[in-house]
Amino acid sequence: MAIMKRKIVASADEDRNNQSKRAKLDITKKRHVAAVILARGGSNGIPLKNIKLLAGVPLIGWVIRAAIDSDVFDSLWVSTDHDEIERVAKKWGAQVHRRSAEVSKDTTSSLETIQEFCRMNPEVDIICNIQATSPCLHPHHLIQAVEMVTKQGYDSVFSVDRRHHFRWQEVTKGGGTDTKALNLNPAKRPHHQDWAGELCENGSFYIATKKLIDEGVLQGGKMAYFEMPAKYSIDIDIDIDWPVAEQRVLRFGYFGKDKPELVRLLLCNVLGCLTDRQISLSASGDERVSVNSRDLDGITMLQREGTEVILLTSSENPTLGRLTDKLSQKTGCVLMSLNEPKQVEVEKLMKEKKLEWKEVAYIGNDVTDVDCLNLAGLSAVPLDNSVVTLNAAKYQCQSAAGHGAVREFCEHILLLKKMRTLQTAGNPYCKSLPFKQNEDV
Repeated sequence: MAIMKRKIVASADEDRNNQSKRAKLDITKKRHVAAVILARGGSNGIPLKNIKLLAGVPLIGWVIRAAIDSDVFDSLWVSTDHDEIERVAKKWGAQVHRRSAEVSKDTTSSLETIQEFCRMNPEVDIICNIQATSPCLHPHHLIQAVEMVTKQGYDSVFSVDRRHHFRWQEVTKGGGTDTKALNLNPAKRPHHQDWAGELCENGSFYIATKKLIDEGVLQGGKMAYFEMPAKYSIDIDIDIDWPVAEQRVLRFGYFGKDKPELVRLLLCNVLGCLTDRQISLSASGDERVSVNSRDLDGITMLQREGTEVILLTSSENPTLGRLTDKLSQKTGCVLMSLNEPKQVEVEKLMKEKKLEWKEVAYIGNDVTDVDCLNLAGLSAVPLDNSVVTLNAAKYQCQSAAGHGAVREFCEHILLLKKMRTLQTAGNPYCKSLPFKQNEDV
């Protein structure tokens, strides 16, 4: 009888060990992890906000870049119903799930759209729904959160941040009841430093297994939260959020794996960048061209920081010729007349100055500039340019040609230079470091 009991106990232990081994195999076996960014065209708050420029980058570009550089996804998708969002998504390196009309309504939930995506992509095992409106997301956030599912066995993980808000019960009009505190004792109000605060969803991402999504939930099973420092938490919904988000992303956003290059030379087209291409005629028949003083100030700012600026011209128009001569005298910039192909002549100049493309910034506006825009370490085009030049540029100005575009690009160059200096000095605000979960800096 004793022998029989020992056999039963041993058998039970073996079963538990086998179950544990199977569970470990389920966790460690390779599963297809897909990032899915929902970007419907019909935003109620800000029209086409998902591709509106934020600090020179389409809003959706910030999270696509972070997702790609995290290197934890087998595929990266943008789910949209809009042609222009599809174009921008593909430019930034994402695949596109063209969602159906049934899941493109104002009343459609995120879950319904993700479920459609799962039906169309049966190879996917784990979905990370990244919010397009979270531009301060970094790769290390995604790496740590995804590994909580793939390596630690959680079924769902979602992002949170810590908030110190005292909450009170709402009293409906005519309710006749007093309000009461929900998370504090009014007689003993804690100091900020003495209260840990509360964890709230910040909406940056939601990770779930396909099994959970098929069951109709994004949060369930074995659940965990991933706490992000508050400085990375921002959600854009209305226009008033935009300036705040722009300042936040410039300080805490993710700008790519490589630190910004040190720009030593700016090449600036006069026609279509410093000027708006308009030539006015006086009553006497004289032709006149104007430039914006803010653009000239931007050039001066760059020069003071040690960056050389060369003005590019290729026009034979005598009015523009006189203008460029005066601009050269006023700014101290060298004039350079370029013929096509521009790339060849620019590379000759770079060889003379012993520069590489990564040290050159270029602002252009025409199809003849595309090669240089693609090759330059930093490149820009003014607002309202052609699709081909927009696709080639790394920065899209929110100002028009002749109306501050050059100044805007100069400020962007100086900002990246400042960030590069901070990175070199080891400032943690400007790096994407492998922070531990829940760690702030």
